[in-house]
Formats: sequence, structure tokens, C-alpha cells
Amino acid sequence: MSSRSAPPEALLEAAAGGDRVALARLLSIVERGGKEAGDVARLAYATPPPYTVGITGAPGSGKSTLTNQLVRVARGGWPRSTPADPGTADPVTADPVDQVAVLAVDPSSPFSGGAILGDRIRMQEHATDPSIFIRSMATRGHLGGLALAVPEAVRVLGAAGVPLVVVETVGVGQMEVEVASAADTTLVVVTPGWGDSMQASKAGLLEIADLFVVNKADRPGLHDARRDLEQMLDLSAPADWRPPVLATTASSGEGVDELWAAIARHRSHLEESGTLGVRRKARLAQELRRVLTARVLEEVRALSVAGRFDDAVRSIADGTLDPYRAAEELLPPVATRSDPLT
Repeated sequence: MSSRSAPPEALLEAAAGGDRVALARLLSIVERGGKEAGDVARLAYATPPPYTVGITGAPGSGKSTLTNQLVRVARGGWPRSTPADPGTADPVTADPVDQVAVLAVDPSSPFSGGAILGDRIRMQEHATDPSIFIRSMATRGHLGGLALAVPEAVRVLGAAGVPLVVVETVGVGQMEVEVASAADTTLVVVTPGWGDSMQASKAGLLEIADLFVVNKADRPGLHDARRDLEQMLDLSAPADWRPPVLATTASSGEGVDELWAAIARHRSHLEESGTLGVRRKARLAQELRRVLTARVLEEVRALSVAGRFDDAVRSIADGTLDPYRAAEELLPPVATRSDPLT
């Protein structure tokens, strides 16, 4: 049976056995949305999620190159032990990861609706590694967009046996913030210079960052960039985890070992404090809200092409009806409907 005609159960079994074609097919179903995507989600959400690292930041900050180097280090492991905090003797070691998946969230192509494959081009050195799976994602026609498709894709990868997923976004807009905040550990990448620091502050990235990375650290202005970020952190509310500010030069790989170790420290903190479970539960609640919103939008779109909708528009134009009363008549409040959960 070919992957195109195979049911989701067979595809997931094949993907768990290392069939990349089946895995790619599952992710395509998730991106496209619809009933078949729901069938895939029911299977994927029955398994624990993989650990997810989100990488976001201003365009041109070197996120793709940094992702490429981070994947390399993750696959090879981090051979040394490092103190959990400077000056302490408590080591945290990031062991090698058997499999890594990268979801490169690219801009949608204006011609095909698919993703522009810039990140996959930059990661060609991993193309022959069977333990690394790279997928570019775009909004396409998925109702709810990437904010809904990405968590589902992460779940599919976890159900296929991938323990670590890296989600890289293209910029620092609201959509990118939503996608990156779906990760267990979120990296915000900036470069030396005031512009990125100010952009990080304005975009609300301070709230979602678990680690700050000043990439292209070989350029002038590294000290100023780190100082600016530390000052912003000083003004934020105290928390049990203060995002460290690390420096990397992704083009040469400098500092990436330390970054991988910092990710391991953050994961250890989340697991030991119980925060990981709390965060994941909150994300599930948000995912459910997005699914509910998408369902309501489906109803609204169906109503907008029905005759009752046109009648309501004419009544509003005649002044015999207002938009709020029309909305209540077309789409009764949830409280007046039968409870779908009972």
C-alpha cells in the first residue's frame, strides 16, 4: 500500500519505524487541515510530546545557521560537563540525541502557497543523516494557520519517536511569537546593535524568552547588546528562572556548545520544578481554544454564503436590524446550544 492511500494509523506505524515518506505525508495532512488532520491528531495526541526548542528573532540574525549548528551539536552530544551556574560544582551534561527534527517555519510562497525552502538549503550538510528530519512549513490553507499546525506537527513527530524538535521561525511578528511560545525552551536571537535589542523589547519577546542569544558575536557591539538585554531583564518581574544571555558566532560554531548546555540546564530546571508540566497544560488549553475558534470560524464562513446572511445584511441596511442582534439570530450564543461535552 502506497503512503498516499494508507490510513493515518498505517502511516504513523511506518513513520515510527523510520519511514520518512510516511512521516512527510503525515505532516502534509496536518498542514492541510480538515477531517483527515483531525484523525492524525487523535493518534498523535495519545503519546507524550517530544522536547521542543523554539528559535525566533529578527530577520538576518542568523537563526538558520544557528539552528544548523545546534542540530550538529545535539546529534554529537556535548562531551563536557559544565556547572549549572557559574561558580558552582553542580554539572549538567547534555547527552547526544538519537533523532532531531527541525520545523522551519518559512514565509508562504506567493506562487504555490508552500514554504520557501531557504532553511533547508542552509542545512544541506544534514541531508544525508537519517537521524535528522527537516521540514519547511507554511500557512497554506490550514484553518487556524501555523499557530495551530505547528503544535500538531510537533505531536506527530513525537508520536513517530523523535525526542527533540527544533522550531525555527522567520521573524518577530505576532505569529512568530505564538509559534515560538509553543516550545518548552524558547531562544530569542539578536545581533550586536541597538536595533535588535529594542525590537526584542517592543515585540514582547522578553516575556517568552527562556534564553537570549547574541549571535554574530564577532561583530562590534557585543558588550552593548548583552548589557541592554541584562538591563531589560533587571526591570522585569522576578522569577525562578532568569534567562541567561549567551554569545555565539554561528558561522564558526563558537559558543554553540555552551548554548546546548544552557538548553539542558533550562530543561533540568523545568523538570525539577514541575514547571514543564504546568507549561504544557497551559499550551494544551491554548491549542483547544484555537481549535474551538477555528470551528466557530467554519460556522461563520458557512453562514456568510447562506441566504439568511444576505437577508440579515438587507435588514441592517434598511435600519430594521443592528449587527449585534443579527449575529445573535444567525449564530446563537454557546450557552443556548446543547453542551457538546456532555
